[in-house]
Parts: sequence; C-alpha cells; structure tokens
Amino acid sequence: MMRSAMTKKLLLAALLVLTVQGSACAGALPSNVGGQPLPSLSPMLERVTPAVVNITTEGKQKLDDSLANDPFFKRFFDNVQGERRIDGTGSGVIIHSKHGHILTNYHVLEGAERINVTLNDGRKFVARVVGADPKADLAVIAIPAERLSAIRFGNSKHLRVGDFVVAIGNPYGIGQSVTSGIISALHRNPGIGEYEDFIQTDASINLGNSGGALINLRGELIGINTAILGGQSGGNIGIGFAIPINTAAGIIDQIVRFGQVERGILGIEVGNVDPQTARASGLAAHAGALIERVFPASSADLAGLQAGDIIIRLNNSEVSGASDVKSLIGSMRAGSKLGIVYLRAGRTRTAHTSIGESIPIPSPATEAKPFWESN
Repeated sequence: MMRSAMTKKLLLAALLVLTVQGSACAGALPSNVGGQPLPSLSPMLERVTPAVVNITTEGKQKLDDSLANDPFFKRFFDNVQGERRIDGTGSGVIIHSKHGHILTNYHVLEGAERINVTLNDGRKFVARVVGADPKADLAVIAIPAERLSAIRFGNSKHLRVGDFVVAIGNPYGIGQSVTSGIISALHRNPGIGEYEDFIQTDASINLGNSGGALINLRGELIGINTAILGGQSGGNIGIGFAIPINTAAGIIDQIVRFGQVERGILGIEVGNVDPQTARASGLAAHAGALIERVFPASSADLAGLQAGDIIIRLNNSEVSGASDVKSLIGSMRAGSKLGIVYLRAGRTRTAHTSIGESIPIPSPATEAKPFWESN
C-alpha cells in the first residue's frame, strides 16, 4: 500500500510539472512510468551538447620578485626561475561549424601558451586564438575539425525573470555537465568588469563553467556563463552571471572579421530613468536611459542630443536602462551608423550619427577587488 501511495504521489507531481512546462517540452520524447509521460530535457540536450566543448590551457605565470628571491620559497620549490607553470580549465561553445570557431571567455585563455579543446565526442584539438576582447571578457578560438555541430543563437532581449534555463560546461574539469534553473534577474551590474549587463541565474555554475553555454528550453544560446558570487572555494551558491548573447553578437562579428574589437564612443554619460521622470515622460518602468552629459564636439553633440534627453531606442534595440546603451555602443566599431530615438520634453525625436573613435583614457588606480570568483 505504501509503495502504491508513493507511486501515485510521484505521478501526480509529474503531471503537475507537465502542466507547467507542457509548452516548453512540446515535441519531446519523454519516458513513461505507469503509462504516464514524464518531462525530460534529454531530446533537446542531445542536439545541443555536441556544440559545447571542454577547454584546458597550459602556460606560465611570472612570479613576483619578492617570492622568487625568498629563501623560504626556494626551500620548497627547486626550480625558481621567476615564473611558474599554470594550468587552467574552462568551457566553450561552437558558433561557426564550417570555420571551427568557438566562443569562450577571455579569462579562460589569458596567459595560455597552449589551448586544448576536447569535443563532446572525445576528439581533441589544439586551438588557435582568432581574437579577443578583454574588456567584455570574450574570445574566439578556432580548431581544424570537421563534422562540428554549432549552436543556434536565441534572442536574449526576450528573456524574462523566471524563464527556465540550462547551463552546460566543464565544472572543475570533471567533464561536460548539465545543470538547470531559472533566470533570477536581468541587467545585473555586480562590478566585475568594464561592460556589464549580465543575466543572473541560479543554475549551478562552478569553476570551469566559464565560457560554457546558457540555453533556453528550445536549445538556443542566450548567454555565456562568466562568473559566480561565492566564497574562496569558488563553490556555487546559486548566484551566477552570464553575458547575454545579444551583447556578445556584435563583439563576435568584430573579432571574426577584424581579429580584434575597436570600440567607438558616442560621447554621452547616461543613467537610469527614475520612477518620477518615467511617469512624467509616459514611460513604463525600466524603460529608457537618461542622458546626463553630452561631450562637446562628440558624435552625440553633432547629432543634437542634449542632457535631459531620454534614449528609448538605438537602431532596432529597445533601451531599458543605462547598461543597454553602454553595452550596445561598446559592441559597435568606430564609424558604425547609429539611429537614435529619444524623448525631449515628452516629444519623440530621431537622430542619426556615426560612432566616433575612442580616445584612450588612463586606468584609475587599482581598487580592492569585489567579493566574487571568476570561473
């Protein structure tokens, strides 16, 4: 009787899950228990996981002179030549099957002298770097392989908090692993990089997952897993961050075409629109970006933009906050055409301009690092 009651409870739970996820799992081939179908992500993952690769790196790291010359350090390390060997592990996503292009995080490759890629089918290759963008923490590498399976891109602009997601990667170098969760928040800026507009998820992401895929239930790539909040062990506490694929797309295009990213500037400082200004302007909550400053003789100045204007669209992209403006402009090459739709005194206006060339700005003094762990 107890076993029968337990079976009924399990079937009831399965039916409840099916009711919630029925549309997402349409077309799947679930297993059956007692004649009742159970939801499974296996059919989708069978298509997607071949596009996610494991990456290991080999390199050397220069030692601080004080360590290399320290007698205590020399006592325990025989070969002290001012550097030490370092090995790293991470993940990547095949984005162009014909050219063998793989997208990953820049910090996965930083300092590497050799990049080894292991495919889902067990094949191993040494990769070359096509190009990288340290500011966005993205890089593209290539392998000389045939019969590759590339992932399909989704649209990260359509994401909503609560959407189901799946993370695929190589945590701790143990091999390809899959975890699931939901989108916890959007447009996160945790202060870990120069260009930030992260997707936050509670899908388990650990050290080694960096550069791996964050996908929706249709198997579409919506983000690149990049960082986690956690303790010194780097363990998962349910707060992971991924770079939206819409942000990465423009950077990928520049890297593949030019081998590097040359950012331009519009010449403005922007902030989020406060609720009072939004109501006065007839905007929905979390819509638009307020121009706080326009630099003289910049592209924005020449286009007629003024402090107090509210940007609501850039090219074909809706703007929901300052991070959208920074991310989109940051992914565009100098000279790119830009259409701007903005509000001034409640009236919608349109301007057209080109992204100007950026001027190198000295980096500020190094500050204490935030309490986070990159994968």
